[in-house]
Amino acid sequence: MPLMESDENTSLLRGDITSDADKSRWRSIRVMYFTMFLSSVGFTIVITSIWPYLKKIDGNADASFLGWVVAAYSLGQMVASPLFGLWSNHRPRREPLICSIFINVSANIYYAYVCLPSSHNKIHMLMARTFVGIGAGNVAVVRSYVAGATSLKERTSAMANMSACQALGFILGPALQAAFSFIGETGVSVNVIKLQVNMYTAPALLAACFGIINILLVILVLREHCVDDHGQHIHAINYTQEEQVDVAPEVAGDIDQIAVFTSNVLFFVILFIFAVFETISTPLSMDMFAWTRKEAVLYNGIILAAIGFESILVFLVVKVVSARVGDRPLLLGGLILIFAGFFILLPWGNQFPKIQWADIQNNTMPALRLAPTPSSNTSLEPTGCPSEQVWCLFTPVIHLAQYITSDILIGVGYPTCNVMSYTLYSKILGPKPQGVYMGWLTASGSGARTLGPVFVSHVYTLLGPRWAFSVICVIVLAAVVLLSAMYKRLIAFSVRHGRIQE
Repeated sequence: MPLMESDENTSLLRGDITSDADKSRWRSIRVMYFTMFLSSVGFTIVITSIWPYLKKIDGNADASFLGWVVAAYSLGQMVASPLFGLWSNHRPRREPLICSIFINVSANIYYAYVCLPSSHNKIHMLMARTFVGIGAGNVAVVRSYVAGATSLKERTSAMANMSACQALGFILGPALQAAFSFIGETGVSVNVIKLQVNMYTAPALLAACFGIINILLVILVLREHCVDDHGQHIHAINYTQEEQVDVAPEVAGDIDQIAVFTSNVLFFVILFIFAVFETISTPLSMDMFAWTRKEAVLYNGIILAAIGFESILVFLVVKVVSARVGDRPLLLGGLILIFAGFFILLPWGNQFPKIQWADIQNNTMPALRLAPTPSSNTSLEPTGCPSEQVWCLFTPVIHLAQYITSDILIGVGYPTCNVMSYTLYSKILGPKPQGVYMGWLTASGSGARTLGPVFVSHVYTLLGPRWAFSVICVIVLAAVVLLSAMYKRLIAFSVRHGRIQE
């Protein structure tokens, strides 16, 4: 009898310990959600204001350099992600997380001061955005932590929540930037620390404040947790060799490497296209609609936030529709919508955009190039398509209705393709260890987000929207042809090996 009571007490004690451990585990996972949210906000909170801010601090900067500034974030993240991931394999995850977030905070403060130096301001902006991207390299640590701290049953829900936090960051980033546009370009000066708080610097300073909160949460709340596939707590170890994972006989079989390669190419195209879209939106709207810098930041912030909300609705619908029609038809349909969105953006007709120099003074173009740029605080802020871009003189204007329609179509097509490409890729890999393969997919996406802005900014500056969007249409058509040609190979691992029927 005393023995039975002892066993019961031990059981109750273990239950209490398990309950406390689970509470701590989920608190730590929620800290990771917040970290993922910040990574997303760090990219989008200034994306609509980078171009006018760049023009304000360095009048000689052109849209080609804008591409490098936007791409710097993704390039920094691509380089830093494997390094932080390797660090987290051998040391407590707190260390790379705190280090990466501290870099992010410092980089955002640096971004707020890029207007201060007397020269090379655009280089300072490029460096600041690179370091913000390096700080965002902790995404690899976040994903590995959540994967290790959840059971198989919990993991899908946890990963979905993390994606939702990432989507929320993409929505709130442009929305916060739009809200800060009411501060104006002048803003408030804090002379003690030589800081100008305006519509360009306030979002970066807010992101830095979020980062400080994140560091405190990591220090005070985050604990190392690791559970097995059934949710039982095990000793937290951060390194497991994939070679040690045994594959059960029932899952033996080879992965279709051609399908893997095709999926990576398609994912690259999808991320490349969206990077082009978000990079070109601000300069395109300023050139075609003669928006001021403040108007471009406000209106494009609202548009991108609306696309974010549209994407959440698409995610909900895709879950239902994919169960009925399958993944591949949705992926194909999403690519067709993206093609339609960029095709609509092609300039048509015989109406031309307002030329910027015509609004400043009635003189010859050479004289205008030599004329000083009016202060951004005056009513003479130059608007319209710059005369330095020769294509402005003969390229038809893109109307606001075209722009909005394109936004809506791409806002449906991109999230559809994004979700379906991830889902299809995972199914192609099947029950085999996916770490290395997912690393390839991440590299494809980072490469696309690096090359996309550089490509479109150079082509747009030199040749104009007609050539830029025509090339994008050709790329999307090539992706549709590739998907159609490989359609029968892009199937789930179990279907390919005859274990289940599609």
